[in-house]
Amino acid sequence: MQPVRISVNGKQHELLVDPLASLLHVLRDGLHLSGTKEGCGTGYCGACTVLVDGNAVNACLYFAVDADQREVTTIEGLAPDGAALHPLQAAFVACNGLQCGYCTPGMIVSAAALLAEDPSPSAEAVRHGLAGNICRCTGYQPIVEAVLSAAEQLRAEGRAGDAAARPARLRARA
Repeated sequence: MQPVRISVNGKQHELLVDPLASLLHVLRDGLHLSGTKEGCGTGYCGACTVLVDGNAVNACLYFAVDADQREVTTIEGLAPDGAALHPLQAAFVACNGLQCGYCTPGMIVSAAALLAEDPSPSAEAVRHGLAGNICRCTGYQPIVEAVLSAAEQLRAEGRAGDAAARPARLRARA
């Protein structure tokens, strides 16, 4: 076991983790944050996307020990006050950007990273930015509409570029 100190959604945690444990399993099993989902376990589907220091990563492939001394943001951390949904979460509901909901947390976290990088994306940029996330239910158009709607709201609120509250870089997907 290896000690790690991780800030998750603004709260510090000191944990002993197996050096081979994924960040996904530490979040879900160790910290009981069930919003992040395991889909494929191979980094292909994007259901487990979280932000590490503002960068979108697949938590199923990211070792928990590599998150030592880093800031992790999960779907639960996008609207930390608990009183209101983050504009992306609200837009996914309003635009019917979810059906079964399994991919939704990863999709929203990826969208937050995209909007932090590009506060005024085109529909094509949204499709490209979410290319690493698979949804088997919606047909993607409602998801693209939700992200564009949230981007518009964030700009109107003067929060453009602050979708994830941290600078972000889009992850490259092969």
